[in-house]
Amino acid sequence: YGNCLRLTGDKSCEAVIVDGANSLATRFDPEVGCTRSWNNPKYTFPVIIDNMMNLELLLKAIEFGGPDSLKEVALTHARTTMKNHFRPDNSCFHLVDYNPETGEIIRQQTVQGLADDSAWARGQAWALYGYPMVYRFTKEQDILDHAVAIAEYLLPRLPEDGIPYWDYDSQLIPDDVRDASAGAIMACGLIELSQYVDAEKSQRYLAAAEKILRTLASEEYLCDEGEDYGFLLKHSTGNKNTDSEVDVPLTYADYYFLEALLRWKALK
Repeated sequence: YGNCLRLTGDKSCEAVIVDGANSLATRFDPEVGCTRSWNNPKYTFPVIIDNMMNLELLLKAIEFGGPDSLKEVALTHARTTMKNHFRPDNSCFHLVDYNPETGEIIRQQTVQGLADDSAWARGQAWALYGYPMVYRFTKEQDILDHAVAIAEYLLPRLPEDGIPYWDYDSQLIPDDVRDASAGAIMACGLIELSQYVDAEKSQRYLAAAEKILRTLASEEYLCDEGEDYGFLLKHSTGNKNTDSEVDVPLTYADYYFLEALLRWKALK
């Protein structure tokens, strides 16, 4: 509905966005300081790093008449995630399970990554996209500082062509599978973050984003016309741990690839 509004100007989308944001906010627990991800009996109050992406819905809804309290929900979620999802080196866990009665951490996991203490590539990409986006709406310095810290952790760990392996800590590198979806999401985050930092950082972040995009647009990653059921990109990895969607096209790889290209075009 956000894209529909942006592309068509159909004002009826605004009410849907506000309604969706208000619904999402009901999953916020002030004791935990986050919105809950799933109702899953395996966990008590699970929060995944992917949910940083949901904060755009909360923050955008305010522009269409949603309550100002949505901003506090979004910022609290971002700051709680900053505190409990991230390790000292600025890599992040995939999932943190909380006790909703006390807000205490029950466990920290990396469900779709190599190990709980490893850097699962797409999880890091969600973080790199999420924090600059929250800064766009809030202009809170600690949010920007954390976005920079994530970028500075990730860039030195990228392979030469800029496309991450499915997990940065895989012992099979350089013979393991890549995740083009993580690369596309990273390109979006780097392009946005480049607009909020000093000239030296901006240049480095844009150079890294350009390398990612040029690699994704190369013969190695771009599907031939009519190949792979109309997908754009090859070589993404959904969940290697369960042998699910390994080295295949994925819809969200294509989505964020197109978004990154549009962001790059807007820069020029």
